[in-house]
Amino acid sequence: MSGKVWLVGAGPGDIGLLTVKGKALIEKAGVIIYDHLVGNEILSSLDDKKKLINVGKLSGHHPIPQEQINRILIEEAKRGQKVVRLKGGDPFLFGRGGEEMAELHRSGIPFEVVPGVTSSLAVPAYSGIPVTHRDYASSVHIITGHKKRNAQESIDYRALVQTKGTLVFLMGVTALPDIRRKLLEAGMEPDMPAAILQEGTTAGQRTIISTVGELEERAETEKVRPPAVIVVGKVCKLSETLSWREGLPLYNKRVVLTRPRKLMGALADRLRAEGAEVLEFPTIRTAKLEDNERLFQAFLKIETYDWIVFTSQIGVQIFFEQMQKKQMDIRRLSGAKFAAIGEGTYAALCERGVYADVMPDIYDGESLGKALSCQGIGGCHILIPRAEKGNEQLVPILKQSGAVVEDIPVYRTAFYTSETVSVKKEIQKGTIDLVAFTSSSTVEGFAAATEGLDYSKIKAACIGIQTAGTASKYGMRCYVAKKATLEDLSVLIFKILQK
Repeated sequence: MSGKVWLVGAGPGDIGLLTVKGKALIEKAGVIIYDHLVGNEILSSLDDKKKLINVGKLSGHHPIPQEQINRILIEEAKRGQKVVRLKGGDPFLFGRGGEEMAELHRSGIPFEVVPGVTSSLAVPAYSGIPVTHRDYASSVHIITGHKKRNAQESIDYRALVQTKGTLVFLMGVTALPDIRRKLLEAGMEPDMPAAILQEGTTAGQRTIISTVGELEERAETEKVRPPAVIVVGKVCKLSETLSWREGLPLYNKRVVLTRPRKLMGALADRLRAEGAEVLEFPTIRTAKLEDNERLFQAFLKIETYDWIVFTSQIGVQIFFEQMQKKQMDIRRLSGAKFAAIGEGTYAALCERGVYADVMPDIYDGESLGKALSCQGIGGCHILIPRAEKGNEQLVPILKQSGAVVEDIPVYRTAFYTSETVSVKKEIQKGTIDLVAFTSSSTVEGFAAATEGLDYSKIKAACIGIQTAGTASKYGMRCYVAKKATLEDLSVLIFKILQK
């Protein structure tokens, strides 16, 4: 059975500019074929349980020819896959989407097109440049700066100049000397405002306002590199007063979050709203243990437990899932009290109609143990469904207080490395401003994924003292949240980045 291909425009880089339909298709796809111009925020959010194929396409370097990309699309669809061909910007604006669509049609492969937000409009907008304006330009013209190899010049520069509209050149950094020369030869005034907009809509965004006459010199002085959009026209001078992105509190900041979006989505959204670029780089992965016999045996005598203690949200989730699997009546828990290690775990219990009796002020195993010890637990039977390798301090504290503890592993954590974005390479380039850690295991997982880094260059925002202790072991510059909550971690991150 044949699959289907969706040509999806990923937009210019900012994950917020990915369309709703595009996002939904990415989530449903079995195969995602992407290239270099897809933004790092989007790449870091891709689920690598899917088949991800990087077809490259850096400026001047195309490791996989277009013909081979076409073949990959057809082969994956013929295997019955839902394939998303993810392209930077819009698939049809100098993106060779038309060629891919034609090949799919010839091969009898069903396809759809999902237009994307084009960098030719979005990047100027992010620099405060409206490409049309009632007082300055009534037309806009989008031109490629990258012509087909050995092709003759097909752009009528004289006609472009005579329109008196805004000119937007994509993929024009390498061709900038020729663009400048041809515009001047076609009669454009040397003092016509112009702009070079590098890495627009991302944390690397730079806005360089110049004139056509000085464009080449400014590009050399500022060491401009692709990707960049070149804009020519009177509207460029509006950037000096209308530029808005540079005024955001976290403009030009890049943050790495080491837990997946479903656990830190609200924090990621808040950082992005203030102008930061957020890379999702989960360094640990949890997996439910297949052998749950010990937990099932505990269910048989669930009425004998005085306390049920949870140290994570995933522990809560698995415990209640297994209860449901065994068709166990929740009223059988009525004789037990509950304890939660922190706000996230407390909230996970609340979602299931359970309100914890104990939650420590400091959200770690030692503090949880001490808080329970104050409850007169001598002789009490305590059940702890948690990670295979849990906090080593909790159980000894409870036992020293005279409790009978049944510590049952229900899931395990393992180090995990995403391959879609090289965070290690970004740190080496000096483009990462801060890495946020929510546990010692996320630090250890990060170190395993980035082995060989000079960790002394990393600013580490840590949720608690234990996490900071682990990060310090690697030589990171550590900052600790006042309380071990995501809210306080968020406050800490803003404080560090705004210094």
